[in-house]
Amino acid sequence: MMNTVKIIGAVLLALSTTACVNHDDYYRSDQYRKPAPPPTYDVPPQVIYRIDDHRYISLENYDLCDGDTYYNNTKENIRTKLGTGGIEYYRGRLVIDDPSGANVVIPSARPGPCGNRGCDSSLIYSTDGGRTFKGKVYMNGGTPSKASENYSILVAKDGFYVVETHEYAKGKFDNRVIKYPLYPGLDFDDRKPYPPGVHDEYLSNKPLPPLRTPSGQDRFTCDASIRPSHLPKAAK
Repeated sequence: MMNTVKIIGAVLLALSTTACVNHDDYYRSDQYRKPAPPPTYDVPPQVIYRIDDHRYISLENYDLCDGDTYYNNTKENIRTKLGTGGIEYYRGRLVIDDPSGANVVIPSARPGPCGNRGCDSSLIYSTDGGRTFKGKVYMNGGTPSKASENYSILVAKDGFYVVETHEYAKGKFDNRVIKYPLYPGLDFDDRKPYPPGVHDEYLSNKPLPPLRTPSGQDRFTCDASIRPSHLPKAAK
């Protein structure tokens, strides 16, 4: 009986040791493939949105206008990566008109369809001049990039407006407007109450302030004809 127990124990130990060795060997072997690094494209940066002569959003390392986006402020030496494959798909209006330069809001949208339940699209906001950003959902839809055509994001010195426009009859439009506050330290995700006297405002179909981006630009633009030089011929 004792010999039988010893034999079983030896077999289990051998199997356990083999399993560990095989597990380690797998990650060293050719069967395991580490995630491929993101591609690097030899394309010049594009300014897809300009606020003024020293503040802008650039698209870099891209193909077909899909790539990495950065917020830049050359006067303050600020360069903040915003994301990859989202911001450049927003098709609505964006106006940034905060004279102090502290408030920056940048929307994004997913490029493809999301199924029957739709998916959330977020904007990112900064109250420190673009040094840091936090996120907030502003839309849910089945085809976010297309749906974003009906949105306008308007940034002022004390908050930002999310405007959703619907055509309820031919040539007749309805605006759903919510104004959210902006102030230092704001985090919509922490669900803390706003300071006294600060609140969201529901302003549907009411006149909005005449906000204007200093550069006059109010939509993202990108030249899709600029392609990397080293793509396979079939991809061009």
